[in-house]
Amino acid sequence: MLPAKDGNIYVPYEKRSGNESIVYFTRDLSSEGLRKIYAKIAARITGKVAIKLHTGEPHGPNIVPREWVKDLIAEKLPEAHIVETNAYYEGGRYTTKLHRETIKTNGWTFAPVDIMDEEGTAMLPVKGGHYFTEMSVGNHMLNYDSLLVLTHFKGHVMGGFGGSNKNIGIGCADGRIGKAMIHTTPGQPNQWDINMEELMERISESAKATVDYFGEHIAFINVMRNMSVSCDCEGVAAEPVVTPNIGILASLDIAAIDQASVDLVYSLSDKDKAALFERMQSRHGFRQLSYMHELGMGNIKYSMLDIDNNDAKISLKEAVKDVKPFKG
Repeated sequence: MLPAKDGNIYVPYEKRSGNESIVYFTRDLSSEGLRKIYAKIAARITGKVAIKLHTGEPHGPNIVPREWVKDLIAEKLPEAHIVETNAYYEGGRYTTKLHRETIKTNGWTFAPVDIMDEEGTAMLPVKGGHYFTEMSVGNHMLNYDSLLVLTHFKGHVMGGFGGSNKNIGIGCADGRIGKAMIHTTPGQPNQWDINMEELMERISESAKATVDYFGEHIAFINVMRNMSVSCDCEGVAAEPVVTPNIGILASLDIAAIDQASVDLVYSLSDKDKAALFERMQSRHGFRQLSYMHELGMGNIKYSMLDIDNNDAKISLKEAVKDVKPFKG
């Protein structure tokens, strides 16, 4: 069965076809767990390293814990830079000045933080795109040899979910040109008029520009913890977390890691998955996955390897069978 082009249709794993990628999994939601799973995909991360993560709006409650990232950099990536771009909406990250204040407020002070569009933009080619032939990104991105995409997996008010694809598709596009290309039809007043399938496809084409730029030197980690239906861009206004924590995933395949993250949510009990799954489905977010596959960005089938048990293959149901109800 081909992946559904309708972004509100979830295609179960057993009905998919194609090649499989490797996705690593750990239940260990800790600094040590992050370091261990990073080691599984670390060989691709060489030279001058950028770590793309969402540093959050001021006092954001659900972002990846700073201590985990601090320990990862200190032990594994001592010369790495955290990278971000300015936001498209007015708030704590709208300008470089405000963004730097927010970065300090949120505790990202243990490593250099490069706001990649601080000094301008660059255009990267989008190969095989329907909407774009090129995408505008922060021009500092071209200063790096490798990119580690470190993502807090969660819901999103427009994208349905925010995984690795959204982290770089929106997060590497610069704050004025690139993000406008994704979100806004030129010449009309609503800056958020593009949504549903078209938005998912534009996000994925933008992400493809970054994936293609780094080639063999890009890797992905999704942290499935504190998963509100809201994005970290909503900060303290985010909806309360009701979905259980699951674990951490890592892969060299952006489509596979986001698909596996969605599949793990789907594998929860009906009660536990209800809020987050409804957010994904109602925003037609599954189109991110099928369109990445169509663009040749990766596979929507995978083998999940449990690093807590000597890389033994693990099923989705086994991975989530011991999850606990979320406690704030």
